[in-house]
Formats: sequence, C-alpha cells, structure tokens
Amino acid sequence: MKTGIIHSKKSLYHDTGDGHPENKFRIQSIIERLKKGDNTKLDWSEPNKFDEALLCKTHNSHYISEVKKAFPKKGKFFLDGDTIISPGSKDASYDAVSSVTSAIDLVKNKKLKNAFCAVRPPGHHAEYDKAMGFCIFNNVAVGANYLIEKYKYKKIAIIDFDVHHGNGTQNIFYSNEKVLYLSLHQFPHFPGTGADNEKGRYDNIYNVPLPAGTNSEEFLNAYERILKKLKDFKPEFLLFSAGFDAHKDDPLSNINLHSQDYFEITKRTLIASKDYCNGNVVSILEGGYDLNALAESTEKHVKALIEF
Repeated sequence: MKTGIIHSKKSLYHDTGDGHPENKFRIQSIIERLKKGDNTKLDWSEPNKFDEALLCKTHNSHYISEVKKAFPKKGKFFLDGDTIISPGSKDASYDAVSSVTSAIDLVKNKKLKNAFCAVRPPGHHAEYDKAMGFCIFNNVAVGANYLIEKYKYKKIAIIDFDVHHGNGTQNIFYSNEKVLYLSLHQFPHFPGTGADNEKGRYDNIYNVPLPAGTNSEEFLNAYERILKKLKDFKPEFLLFSAGFDAHKDDPLSNINLHSQDYFEITKRTLIASKDYCNGNVVSILEGGYDLNALAESTEKHVKALIEF
C-alpha cells in the first residue's frame, strides 16, 4: 500500500491577503516539492464531499452557524484579529475537514498505508465555540471525534509538534478519556497555554513546554517523554497535528530544528506506535511559515511515512 496525500485545490481559494503568514503559497510549496520527488510511493486524492454533521461533535452549533453566515460574498472578514476569511474560505475550510475524514476512511479500509492531509486553514487553535490563530474548524479534533463516532475507537492519540500549543484541541478533549493529547511546543509563546500542569480530567493531556532557543538534540531528547506517554497509552489510531514552525528558519518561532529532524520525529513515533496502531496513522498540516523550510520539512515527514 502507498502513503496517501489528500489535497483539495480549494485550499488555495482561502485568501488571507497580502503579507499574511498563513497564505496559499504554503500549500503550493508543499505540493510542488512532493511532486518533484518519487511519486511511485504516493497516492494523490481529493477529499470526499463535505458532511456538515461532522462538525457538530466538535464545535458548538451556534458557532458553526455564525461562521457560515460570516463567510463573505466579496472582500474579507475577520473572525478574530488573526483569522481572516474570504469568499473562498468556506470551501477551503470544509474541504480541510473532509480531507481528514476521507484520509481516515482510506487508511481504515486498507486502501492506504497511512496519509498526510495537505490542508489549510489549519485547525488546532480553533476552540469549541470560537476561531483563533488562523484556525476556523479544528480539523484534527473533527478527525478524532469521527474515529470515535463512526469506528468506535476508544484509544486515539494526537501528537502535536507544531511550535504553538494546540489550545483548541486540548480544551475540546480535556475531559475525554478516549483521546490522549500530546504536545511539544515553545513556552511561553502564543497562545499562552500548554504548561506542564495542564493534565486533563483523565490524565489525558501531556504537555512538554520548551524554552526559546531549544536545539535539535534538546528537542529530540524531550520528545522521548512524548513517546513514553504514547507507549503507556497504547493507542489504536494516531493523528499528527503536523506543524513545521519549530524550524530554525521559521519567522514566527524561536526553536531551532532542522528539516531532517522531522524525519526523525516521525520515524521514532511510527516505530513506537506500530505494535498498537497497526499502521493507523493520519497526519494533518498545521503551521509552518517559511516556504522553503515548510516544503523541505514536510517532504522529510512524508518520507518517514512512506518508509516506516
């Protein structure tokens, strides 16, 4: 079986304006880099048609309704100070969610080995009832709830290696014993959450805050704590919140990873989880704002998905 790349062209229609760090060129740089490589081991597909019911287990119905009404017919609208929507944002955000559930179906039904969802807008800052930090709907959270509702999974792990803490994902699952949320991130940093004393109602939240200036060796050593918690939990399905903004070249962070480190992070995780997950792995793009670093790091991440 091949590794899947789930991608919708509609992600490019989400127009955040000139100069905004979360822009269409992020996806373009990733897709161009992956297509230059060996595509014989990749399966490319678009998401299935969006089912709005998928949002209702993750977000407040009033919030969903308000977002739908907010999508403009022209121009731009601010959901918050950072999160901009345009006429194309509706299809892009719906396809981001559908990409995750489509990937889960393909992996679960053994049509793909594993999958990477090249989506935007990102999701892990989106709360139950509000947009935040470039995020409209919480893509990875929708995926976890989909696994619980459709496939009746009882042990789902979310590993978030974005440099920013996924406050939305943490809060959505804070009292859900079926989901283990693991995050390694710069702290203190936006959004201000992610201290190591935030543990969840069932000890199902595990944060590893790292200081600015953390280098590759320090990061990878700290990541072993994430893997130990993962092994103790023994997940049946693994979701990555795959942000690549801990790279040394990223303009929005101060962690000093190299592109190759993302291969190592992914490889170690897949090896650690293989006895429990049986290959059930879906990765979802979050942050990463230097185009070359993002494309190169994503390529390394996907290479590990292919090889392990």
